[in-house]
Amino acid sequence: MEHLYTKNDQEKKQLKTSPDKIRFLLNYSKSLHITKTGEMTFEGHLN
Repeated sequence: MEHLYTKNDQEKKQLKTSPDKIRFLLNYSKSLHITKTGEMTFEGHLN
């Protein structure tokens, strides 16, 4: 995905993601629950 957000190779070298950030994003996406009913969509976080 880094090629979608960077324009050149210098910017790619500056991108550093820590394991803590990745773990946080994965846990966040696991807790997100989306329910679609007809025309409405409900989003909730499961605790």
